[in-house]
Order: sequence, then structure tokens, then C-alpha cells
Amino acid sequence: MPESVPVRCPACRRERRYTAPCYPCACGTPIAPRLDHHAAPTAVAHRAWEEEWITVRCPSCGRHDQWPRPELGCACGAVLRIPVTAAAEGAVGEAGAGAAETGTAPGAAGTWTGAEDAGTERAQARETRETGPPTEDAEAAPADTGPCPDTPPPSRVPFRPIAIRTARDAVTATALYLRWLGHQDIRRADQRPTSGIGLAARGLLAHVDPSVHPASLRDVECLWLTAMTDSADCVYFSLAGYTADARARADSLAVPLYVLDLTGTPQPVNAAAERLDAPGA
Repeated sequence: MPESVPVRCPACRRERRYTAPCYPCACGTPIAPRLDHHAAPTAVAHRAWEEEWITVRCPSCGRHDQWPRPELGCACGAVLRIPVTAAAEGAVGEAGAGAAETGTAPGAAGTWTGAEDAGTERAQARETRETGPPTEDAEAAPADTGPCPDTPPPSRVPFRPIAIRTARDAVTATALYLRWLGHQDIRRADQRPTSGIGLAARGLLAHVDPSVHPASLRDVECLWLTAMTDSADCVYFSLAGYTADARARADSLAVPLYVLDLTGTPQPVNAAAERLDAPGA
């Protein structure tokens, strides 16, 4: 059962109750971070990628995985960082040190390095082996003036997923999929959502929800409203699916919905996602 603690905003002094989200361990057990009932929340002023994650131990299998640090958005506009126990804070440092030794430490906020880039490079290497390097004749060929009207759109190279075992894997799989769709400038969104992880590209805002609860109508509406303020399209990726009213609202707003399976392959849920997933889209 996830913990619930009262939280008072240091900016406006409003008080509300915060419930820690549950995330799925690789063994299937829902796990949640242990909240510190004695420490006060702090307002987030500056962000760093290495501070966005905590390490949580699964009580069933003993596995240590990294999950998003608990945060809460206040009605006054402040984003509050919910304190966790000292044991969890210590595990973050150990995980960061181990990642640095293996060369997979996360980079600065808004960049993709380590495991994310390694997965992309492996996928690109496989594509090169399948299609072969460009030939001199291909380089010397005149520029194409456009396909003939009867020529079908070129098919995409098959998507190469990565298995999802942690929340970071879900974010990496989503970033790889968005790049496969043609968005090459994937980065962390400037405005972090109240739950999950926000990704952004030119003209696109994506939400990745790695929790074990289905995305709600409010989650879909918040993403759509945030995208509207940025004059961008939006797309939602969820591990646990969507409620019926969330799907109905997404259909009316034309928000593409995807479900991430544990192989790392996003599955389209509604017609908007199927259109986005179609060749030549």
C-alpha cells in the first residue's frame, strides 16, 4: 500500500495530501518509495538530471531500480519535491557512482547520454548492416524531385525496441520510438508534468507514464492543454493503459495514445495513434 503524507507548500502555505505512486518491478511487484514523514518539502528552483531519480529496493526480489523522484504541483504554480527516507537518498548516490564507473551515468538535464545513446547507436548500427553503406553511384545520383503520384510512400525500417524493466527504460524506449517516427531532437520537456516524464521535440510534446495505474481523463487533458500553450502536437505513452473516459476524451481531442509493452514496443490504442504509426505519416 503506497504511503500518504500531508504536504504544506512553503510558498502559499496551502496543505494537501500526497500519495506516493506505485511502479512495477521487473518481478511484477508494485513498489513505491518510502516517504519521510518528518522532513518538509522543498520548492524546485533548478533541475539537474541526476537529481530527478531515486533508487528503490523491491521487497519481494531485492532488486534495486531507479524511478522518478516524488514531486507535487501546487495550485500556486510551485513544484514541490517530496522528501524520501535517508536510505533511499543513500541508494541514489551508490547508483550514480556505479553508473559513472560503467560509463552509463545520466547526463545534464535536457540531454541524452549513456544507456539512451548506446541503445540508439546499436539500433543505427543494425540498420546500417541491413541496408548497407551508401555507394558512390547513390551519392552521385541527381537529387530526387519527388515521388511519382502512383509511387507508394517509402516504408520505415522496422522499429528496434529495448526491453522495459525500469522507468528509465520506458523513457528510453519512448525516445527511440519518437526518433523512429522522425523526431531527431528529443529532449526533456521544459515543464515537468506532475506525474511521469515529459519529452519534447520540435512541434511535439510527449508524456511517458511508467506507473501501474491507468492514465486518467485529467492526465490526458493536462497534456493537451500544455501542448496547446506551446503550439505543439502531443502524444501519450502509458505502461498501464487508460481509463475509459480518458480514451474517450483523447479521441475527441485527437490525442494519440500508446501502451508500452514490456518489450519496449509502443502499441497504438486509438485512431489518432494508428494514423501517426502508419507508413508515410
